[in-house]
Amino acid sequence: MEIYCDSAATTAIDPEVIEAILPYLTTNFGNPSSSHWAGRKVREMIDHSRNTIARLLGVTAEEIFFVSGATEANNLALSESIREYELTHAITSKIEHKAVLQPLLKREREGDIEISYVKLDKNGNVDLEHLEHLLDANPQSLISLMHANNEIGNITDIEAISKLAEKYNAVFHTDTTQTIGKVKIDLKEFPVDFLVGSAHKFHGPKGVGFIYINKKHKLKPQILGGAQEKGQRGGTENVIGIAGLAKALEISYRDFDNIHEKTAALKQRLITQLENSGIPDLGFNGESKSSTKSLSSIVNISFPCLQSGSLVNNLDTFGIAVSGGSACSNLGNGGSHVISAIQHDDNKENVRFSFSKFNTTEEIDQIVSTIAKIYEVDNSNIPEESIAAQQSFTWVP
Repeated sequence: MEIYCDSAATTAIDPEVIEAILPYLTTNFGNPSSSHWAGRKVREMIDHSRNTIARLLGVTAEEIFFVSGATEANNLALSESIREYELTHAITSKIEHKAVLQPLLKREREGDIEISYVKLDKNGNVDLEHLEHLLDANPQSLISLMHANNEIGNITDIEAISKLAEKYNAVFHTDTTQTIGKVKIDLKEFPVDFLVGSAHKFHGPKGVGFIYINKKHKLKPQILGGAQEKGQRGGTENVIGIAGLAKALEISYRDFDNIHEKTAALKQRLITQLENSGIPDLGFNGESKSSTKSLSSIVNISFPCLQSGSLVNNLDTFGIAVSGGSACSNLGNGGSHVISAIQHDDNKENVRFSFSKFNTTEEIDQIVSTIAKIYEVDNSNIPEESIAAQQSFTWVP
């Protein structure tokens, strides 16, 4: 049996989304820039999709722009806001996604900005007092802090950050790639300047996303060659992707309570069973064990290192897909920049399990029993002081 437990990387497309996409693969094939009936049909769908996303986020349709995904959206928001407003200082953290860190580092190398990194506690939480200290010393900065971390699931208080940004006249960009569709975001409640999302993280198609640009801002386009997206992004729209994106987000809001309840139960089941399994020296990275401080869909666990390859690869041989940023020296891998930035054990392998509405309790049980089997047959690789505890565990296939 194959088990997919890596939904923070990408999710399976919802059948309802596929149904919504099909007409634009077949009969509704027109170019949305065309003025005839075939183009108008597609243009109406794009307008409807834009309105749907805006309604769910509590903004206007004029503030939503379709792009290829969160990486493009992050690059647009960061690079162009620095250029447009002649910003010279940026505040971010060392656990942001590379799609945020690399554009900022590029602008710093080019001499356009100076970067300050907000302090994090041992679990990777943003120190809001230090953030205010940085803003007090550098008003009118660019702030880029993600809503939830893609590796450890920590949820950041972007409402509090938005208030600080407003107080110090800062520009606030937040990467919500991991939270759109998993956390209800209503931008009527607090101001944000730029926000991004990617469809394939919430059961939509790959290769399409959106950026929210607060109506008080106007950024120059990075892609030229057409008047699409109100001149913000040239090129024929990804019609199929846009249809799927809007439908996927609509479903995620419609079924939010049921999905959240299910993923939270799966996460707690995995944690409880692993803690009771007798597998030694387990640890939890960041706030990923928490039911309130991290996403219900992510838990990041540190395991004893194996000599026979990584746990991630061993699980793959059993048909179980998870991901990890291993730090074990025998794997020749420097590990994750996120895990490296917080308190962690260099002699552990860090594995991320991420769930979706399509996972089942039976799959969680199989994952735990498989991990137990891997460590049971590999007792020689577990520290001697932990072998006694492991020998007391009986694996039940």
